[in-house]
Amino acid sequence: MNAAQLLPVFVVGLAGSIHCAGMCGGIVTAMSTTAKPRVPASTVIPITSARASVLPHILSYNAGRIGSYMMAGALAGGLAGGARNMAAVAGVQLSFYWLANAMLVALGLYLMNAWRGLAVLEQGGRVLWRRIAPAMKPLMPADTAPKSLALGALWGWLPCGMVYSALTTAMLSGSAADGAAMMLAFGLGTLPMLTGLGLLGARLQHAMQRRPVRIACGLLVLAFGVIGLARAAGGVTPEWMNMLCLTPHP
Repeated sequence: MNAAQLLPVFVVGLAGSIHCAGMCGGIVTAMSTTAKPRVPASTVIPITSARASVLPHILSYNAGRIGSYMMAGALAGGLAGGARNMAAVAGVQLSFYWLANAMLVALGLYLMNAWRGLAVLEQGGRVLWRRIAPAMKPLMPADTAPKSLALGALWGWLPCGMVYSALTTAMLSGSAADGAAMMLAFGLGTLPMLTGLGLLGARLQHAMQRRPVRIACGLLVLAFGVIGLARAAGGVTPEWMNMLCLTPHP
């Protein structure tokens, strides 16, 4: 897998990170105010100044979060790749391909608040989250880099429709290493937003939740999915389209 194949995954992470502003914004901004009284993780605290001492905590949190994404991607790519090799049926690959691009379409609509179907998947994932969440309590407040790293590693398993969409794509990578690489690219795409939230707080969060921003980002992700579906149907075949498809064609 080369960098050109990972670029679209990075772009989807970048565009989809407006969803992170709602899901992770509270805990990241709270991390920047550990000297203040403790507040619930869902509370958004405005950050009036970017202190250099805050940055290691924010980066440690994101390193843990992206590490969990990579672990999930390795599991998805390895298990799905092994099952696909054992089946040796082209139809299985094609079905995965359709599913992965349909998930991108669903994500684009989700980001635009046009369709909330992925919220159903997030509800399903809460069964796992209820078992993980209690381990977070000793880590709050995340006032050291190691605690921030551990908190991010746990938070990476939070039920999230956007992550599920990326993992569906990672399933098509064919190996654990490629699945991890795809989720690394995706995680790095979300990094600017979550780093910015830690430094700028509610100001950036409110800006990213504006409807025009959500629609623009949703349309971008939706376009990736539509192109992939058209390619699967045989309607889009030029080679240059490969750079616009997240999933390798079966």
